[in-house]
This record gives sequence, structure tokens and C-alpha cells, in this order.
Amino acid sequence: MIKFTIPVIPVTKKNSSQIFRGKNGKPFITPSARYKQYEKDFMVFAPNLGIDIPVNVKTVFYLPTRRLTDISNLISAAHDCLVASGTLIDDNYKIIHSIDGSRVYYDKENPRTEIEITEVDV
Repeated sequence: MIKFTIPVIPVTKKNSSQIFRGKNGKPFITPSARYKQYEKDFMVFAPNLGIDIPVNVKTVFYLPTRRLTDISNLISAAHDCLVASGTLIDDNYKIIHSIDGSRVYYDKENPRTEIEITEVDV
């Protein structure tokens, strides 16, 4: 089992996208500057482990406000950051076998994401 904490305010990727037009005039979607900064900060605290076996990824989010947030969007952003940081080699179902125990809580003074990765038998 591996446990670590990302001591930054959790951000969703889906609700933080921006639409730009390429040189050819076609629109494309890119993550917001806020999400890009979150991913960069996340990588400072996430270990580069290259996990390539089936695991359960429990993510417990502590948000600084009581505003309603979609947990699936938070989980998706965290999983993308785990791949970007090299903690996981991918976030497909063969690697992230389950997400049991994931939750969202309120903590105004100490927003963060606590991550616990446990090997699972399949």
C-alpha cells in the first residue's frame, strides 16, 4: 500500500476547460491555466512509481468550500495527474481496477487530496 497527500486545492479538469481556435481556424479544447497549475503542483508531491499492476485508487478530497462538486470529475482529474506524474503508467481499467473508498469532505483550513493505492487480486 502506498499513501501520500497532495496539499493543494483539488481542481476538476472537465469544468475548467477553455476553447481556442488553431491556426487552421478549427476550435479545440484545452485545460484551463488553473488545471494546468494544479497538475504541475500535483506532480511535485506524487511519487514516480510506474505502477502497471491492478490497483484500487482511493482518493479522499478535502475542499475549501461547501460548494457542490462532481466527485467523478475530481477523480478523473486526480487519475490524469497520477498518470502525468508517472505514479501510474495509465488510468485504464486494467491498472485502476477500482476506486473504492473515494470521498469528498470539507476542510476550509487544509484543502488537499489524500491518495491510497493498494494492489488488488483479479
